[in-house]
Amino acid sequence: MNPPDVHSASAPPESSASPPPDQAVGETPDNRVAIRRLAGTAPRSWRRWVPGLEMLRTYRVKWLPHDIAAGLVLTTILVPVGIAYATASGLPGIYGLYATIVPLIAYAIFGPSRILVLGPDSSLAAIILAITLPLSGADPLRAATLAAGMAIVSGLVCIAAGIARLGFVTDLLSKPIRYGYMNGIALVVLVSQTPKLFGFSVEQDGPVMTLLHIWEALLEGKANPVSTLIGTSALALILLLRRFPAVPGILIAVVAATLIVAAFDLDSTAGVAVLGALPEGLPIPTIPWIAAEDLVHIVIGGFAVALVSFADTSVLSRAYATRSGKYVDPSQEMIGLGAANLAAGFFQGFPISSSSSRTPVAEAAGARTQITGVIGAVGVAALLVVAPDLLKHLPQCVLGAVVIASAIGLIEIPDLLRIRKMERWEFRLSVGCLFGVAILGVIQGIGLAIAAAVIEFLWSVWRPHYAVLGRVDQIKGYHDISRYPDARRIPGLVLFRWDAPLFFANAELFQQRVLEAVTTSPTPVRWLVVAAEPVTRLDVTASDVVAELDQTLHDVGIELVFAEMKDPVKDKLKRFGLFKQLGEEAFFPTVGAAVRKFIDLHDVSWEDWQDREV
Repeated sequence: MNPPDVHSASAPPESSASPPPDQAVGETPDNRVAIRRLAGTAPRSWRRWVPGLEMLRTYRVKWLPHDIAAGLVLTTILVPVGIAYATASGLPGIYGLYATIVPLIAYAIFGPSRILVLGPDSSLAAIILAITLPLSGADPLRAATLAAGMAIVSGLVCIAAGIARLGFVTDLLSKPIRYGYMNGIALVVLVSQTPKLFGFSVEQDGPVMTLLHIWEALLEGKANPVSTLIGTSALALILLLRRFPAVPGILIAVVAATLIVAAFDLDSTAGVAVLGALPEGLPIPTIPWIAAEDLVHIVIGGFAVALVSFADTSVLSRAYATRSGKYVDPSQEMIGLGAANLAAGFFQGFPISSSSSRTPVAEAAGARTQITGVIGAVGVAALLVVAPDLLKHLPQCVLGAVVIASAIGLIEIPDLLRIRKMERWEFRLSVGCLFGVAILGVIQGIGLAIAAAVIEFLWSVWRPHYAVLGRVDQIKGYHDISRYPDARRIPGLVLFRWDAPLFFANAELFQQRVLEAVTTSPTPVRWLVVAAEPVTRLDVTASDVVAELDQTLHDVGIELVFAEMKDPVKDKLKRFGLFKQLGEEAFFPTVGAAVRKFIDLHDVSWEDWQDREV
């Protein structure tokens, strides 16, 4: 059966929808617009600074139920997590909710990712605590002021980085690194939430030690049977209902567990840990006044927070952009992160980052756009004002189940196995990133993986592939004689290809390999032609080595010439004076042209299978 025609009349016409932002009404649809948008090269205007408002122009009503449901589910996670991370940062729990409400709305306006969720994060808690604790003197109000000041500094740094278009640094994070990061995050989240699933708590000393503590607690019988039953049942229900995308499985599990605990009073009769009543009050605009003697520490802490949140958000945003197939401008991502931190600082919050646990919750709950974050923020605010006791019977074990189910969705196995078959080095890089994140920590693990990626790249250009070329019958062009042992070589001519930029780290190796090609030639050499198309760069050190090589070859009667050299590289040779030394006649547009010139000049006996060189 022939595949259906995607352009048939039965398909709904694209023009029935709202025209894309780059297309005027009545303009003929142009698929180049869609391609530019996917590539991140769509025409720029003031709207690029407010992606959330731009999203509203093309928002579809059918997305709204999904965003509302996901926002309500997200609310149940934002509340306990916000309180927990505020406490971990040395602040009263209410400030964790303040750091959630307004920042989520700010990111919905300025953030480019449609699914990313921002808020208090464990990776920042240690930094905040290290700065505020010694300066505040255990005064919670002063600690909150200092933390808000750090959020403002972090926000300004991130916005400056975004305006300077520094988001390109995320290009260092290859797909294997991103997979390793996500898998490592999933492992950390799974381990950290497992005690909550069984109704007990342990000291969090990293995944390895935490696993040991969990095992010891289980052997000592610390698990609460009722909490374990409720938590594991909720986890099974969420994973089961995940097969039906239209069903809000997380919301069903949360509501059902809350009703069961409330109906049977399980928090009192069975010791099931619950969320409890929420603190009351909404954030109000406030300027955090920092004492002069504290300013240096706050600036340093703000920069440190910006660095950590920059790395964390960049990786997570890019990972989800890859999963969704939508381009996300990394520099605009920095601006969105900065705007959210500014909002946190001026609305009684503290530094925030992207969330590797709440974002998958939003995704799993069916989030479509930034409206999910807005609904979540409004939900938190509504709970504080209208019903602070509404979630007091929500069991902690179910919260753990929700996060665990979301972490499971982060794990990427099939594509990682595909990478293993294709490139073992990149697979090992991904696994190394996974263990780096799990053992050393998120930022340290990413740094280790990036360092390994840079070393791998430098190695590939430091010791690149090279080839001596020959003529293969019935195949156009000249090819590596190691791959084609039957390739014929032109008497007196060596064709040499260098598959990398030529710079200080590999220039000496280039010279050695060229001289080896000359000494191993089956006939006395008159010309050495460098097929230079892969040479995209040449520096001063490499230029001096080429000049030395030219002199060495010239002294033994061999002429050094180049073919297919790119004009920018030629321009550098002219600036370095090497072009004049070699002479304009030493450069040919193609390898074939150089071969024909050699044959004409030296009357070489050579019969080609056909004369079709370009």
